[in-house]
Amino acid sequence: MSAAHTTTTEPTATKPVSAPRSRQTRRIAIGAVIAAVLTLTLAACGEKFSEPFKDAPRSNKENGASMDLIRMADGFSNVGNKCDGPNMVYVLYHGDKAYGSLSVVKDDPRCTK
Repeated sequence: MSAAHTTTTEPTATKPVSAPRSRQTRRIAIGAVIAAVLTLTLAACGEKFSEPFKDAPRSNKENGASMDLIRMADGFSNVGNKCDGPNMVYVLYHGDKAYGSLSVVKDDPRCTK
């Protein structure tokens, strides 16, 4: 036999199969953790919407009288005022924003009955 006709067989290099599967498993795990956190967060918020007036205990005394509203020009806070017993209560608010203020005038003469 001549040297030209001899063949040698060398083992072919194989890529490890676990590397792509490891990345896929990690992505699935991260996705599952994110989904679990979102589910728990939304479940905790759901109770507030289904039970109104759960902020504080309520008494049997209701003051359902309407509030006098003073609408200010755009960019300024609006004002509402209302008598609560002998006291005048002023509420400043700006639409649905998360800020406002409250002021009480004790024994306001406009609130006497």
